[in-house]
Amino acid sequence: MAETGFTIGRLAAAAGVNVETVRYYQRIKLMPVPKRAPGGIRRYGAPELSRLQFIKTAQGLGFTLEEVTDLVKLDDGTHCKEAHDIAAQKLDAVRARLRDLKRIEKALAQLVRQCETHRGAIRCPLIDSLAHDGGSGASD
Repeated sequence: MAETGFTIGRLAAAAGVNVETVRYYQRIKLMPVPKRAPGGIRRYGAPELSRLQFIKTAQGLGFTLEEVTDLVKLDDGTHCKEAHDIAAQKLDAVRARLRDLKRIEKALAQLVRQCETHRGAIRCPLIDSLAHDGGSGASD
């Protein structure tokens, strides 16, 4: 009788992760550990591959493994509100980070412009600004 399912190596390759990643997810209870089949080799199926793909997709959206664990616990079709709340919190955090990045971009752009207009000066305006005012460079 032919064996069905993935070995851990094939599962990892199919999901685009390392074998040690699968084992880590098992240790933190994010992935189930299948029973050993006759012959001592664990076999994984489509549900485990789907779980790995879910984890990768969620991480790609910025969810931490702790948040992914929370989402996985809600995956029974009856917890849409809770999943929504987790996603809304993540969206708020992403928007806050974007605001921070725009502020940083504005400050750096101003410092770069100062450098371009003060070429040949004895003191570098970028270095001077970072040393004296923490690099705020641009006002909020």
